[in-house]
Amino acid sequence: MAHVQWKNQTSIIKFILLGFGNLNELQNLLFVLFLLIYTVTVAGNILLLVLVVADQHLHTPMYFFLGNLSFLDACYTSVIAPRLLAGFLTEDRSISFGECISQLFLFSSLACIECFLLAVMAYDRYLAICNPLTYKIVMNLRICSQLVSTSWLLGFSATAFVVGMLPQLHFCGPNEINNFFCDMEELLKLSCSKSPLAEKIVLVTCSLVTLAPFLFIVVSYIYILSAILRIASSTGRQKAFSTCASHLLVVSLYYGTIVVMYVAPSAKQSPNFHKSLSLIYTVITPMFNPIIYSLRNKEVKGAFWKVVLKILVRK
Repeated sequence: MAHVQWKNQTSIIKFILLGFGNLNELQNLLFVLFLLIYTVTVAGNILLLVLVVADQHLHTPMYFFLGNLSFLDACYTSVIAPRLLAGFLTEDRSISFGECISQLFLFSSLACIECFLLAVMAYDRYLAICNPLTYKIVMNLRICSQLVSTSWLLGFSATAFVVGMLPQLHFCGPNEINNFFCDMEELLKLSCSKSPLAEKIVLVTCSLVTLAPFLFIVVSYIYILSAILRIASSTGRQKAFSTCASHLLVVSLYYGTIVVMYVAPSAKQSPNFHKSLSLIYTVITPMFNPIIYSLRNKEVKGAFWKVVLKILVRK
C-alpha cells in the first residue's frame, strides 16, 4: 500500500546525486581520501565502543553515553559514505526514489538522535558538577538507559513525521540533487507542486529537534560554568572543566556547522560551500569525535593499553 502511495505521488523513478562530479581529475584521489576517512571513523568509533564495554572502570554514566555516541556515529557516517565512495568509482550517480527516501530517513533520524544525545550528555555533566552528592543516585543504569532510548525514539519519530510530508509533494523533474546525499532541503527545491503547509511543518519540526537540544545544552553549560567558577582551588576548577571540555568541543563542531548551513542566508552560500559544510557534519565530525574524547582522556587511553597488553600476553 505504501509503495502504491509513493508511486502515485511521483513521475520520476530516480535522482542524480551530483556530488563532486565537477572534479573529474580528482575522483581517484578523493576516493582514497574519503575511504581513509571512513575507515578511520568506523574503526575509531567501534574501538571506543569496545573499550567502554570491556573495561570495568569505564562503566559509568558518562562513558555509557559516550559508547552510545560512538555507535551512533559509526551508523551515521555509514549511511552517507558508501554512496559517496561509489560515486567516485563510477559515472553512474543515480539513486532510486525509494533508496533516496530511505537514505534521507536514516540520515535525518540519526542526526536528530545525535542532537538529543548531546543534550543528554550535557545534562549528565550538569548533574556531575552541579549536584555531585546526588549524581550517582540520580544517574543510575535505568535512568541512563531510559534517556538513551528516549533519544532514539524521539529521533526516529520526528523524522518519520517529517518524511511523511513528502507524499504531498509531486516530483516531475528536474531530478538532479546538487549534493552527495539525499537532503530534505534539496528535495523540497525539486518539488514541482509546492505545499506551503508541508514546508512549514518540515521547517518547524527540524527547528525544534535541533534548536531545543541546543538551547538545553547552552543553559546546562551556563550552570556548569557558574558552578566551576565558584570552586575555590584552581586545580579543582581545571579538573571540573576538563570533564566537559571534550563534550563542549564536539557540540561546538557539530552545531557550529549546522548553524552556518541552515541559519545563515542560503542565498549567500555557493553550492560548493554548502556541500563542504555538509561534508563536515556528515563525514568529518564523526571521525573527530572518538579522537577528541580519547586524546583528552587518560581513562580511555589507559583502557586502550590494557586491551593491547592483554592481546600481547595471549600471544
